Amino acid sequence: MQNPNLWDDKDKAVKITQELSDLQTETIDFDNLTQELGSLIEDNKAVEAFESKLKQKEVQVFLSGKYDKGTALLSIVPGAGGQDAQDWATMLFRMYQRYCERKGFKVSIFHQSSGEGVAEGRVGTKSATLEIKGPYAFGLLKKEDGVHRLVRISPFSSQSLRHTSFCLVEVMPEISGSDQAELQIKPEDLRIDTYRSSGPGGQHVNRRESAIRITHLPTKITISCQLERSQGKNRETAMKMLSAKLYQLKEKEREKELSKVKGKQVLIEWGSQIRSYVLHPYKLAKDLRTGVETSDVEGVLDGKLDEFIEAENKHDIL
Repeated sequence: MQNPNLWDDKDKAVKITQELSDLQTETIDFDNLTQELGSLIEDNKAVEAFESKLKQKEVQVFLSGKYDKGTALLSIVPGAGGQDAQDWATMLFRMYQRYCERKGFKVSIFHQSSGEGVAEGRVGTKSATLEIKGPYAFGLLKKEDGVHRLVRISPFSSQSLRHTSFCLVEVMPEISGSDQAELQIKPEDLRIDTYRSSGPGGQHVNRRESAIRITHLPTKITISCQLERSQGKNRETAMKMLSAKLYQLKEKEREKELSKVKGKQVLIEWGSQIRSYVLHPYKLAKDLRTGVETSDVEGVLDGKLDEFIEAENKHDIL
């Protein structure tokens, strides 16, 4: 920052200034915790509040990945199962929205495609993508990537039969700089289609074809965006999401190569079930990687994910 030539490169200067601000915020947080610890009295509520703050900082210490401090792009896709699976996608969509509200994160809906029918007042979801902005948003949510399984009495079954549904959750970082440049997305590799935005109606109805669908022909990756009323802005957002998808694909291929060298069995993506949510015949939400479980499934589906997220982010390191 003291280099007199710093602002000769504006982009680099902004990045360094932001990095300094982030570091200052981190040190201030730890200084405040130290002072608060010193002044704590024998007050259970005060102790509990301090423990909660300390736990949040502890989790952040484990989040040292390249993009952990930044924005997350979270997509939900239902598996086979028609209305039940699409309804499960809607439940997961709400769960992550509620989690983000609890964290104070800003959520934007990049894309949401409505499904078939209605269950208990909710419209099913064929696919959805959220942009989640906030401190350590990607770091906290990255381990949610995988298959989520729901067991319940189907609201669509006239005989009240138990049904198992699956949804795939994908969590990607918002990438920039050299990583984005290395992807080298060629214009001739893209097919771009426009369509009208779909949604629940009301103010969200868009009478112009401003929504964008981009297909990356070499990988067959398809990205849709209907967040903005402008076709240009939707295209820009869709390209951001495509870059994140291609970066994630590149990283997964690198991890598979490393796993081959290490002799570790690589799980097929749709088979990598990470968490089960059982509502019948008993109530249990269980993470299959860490063993963390709770009978408060309704609380989990209402966004109380901290216990699972904290355990999983510590799991690989410990």
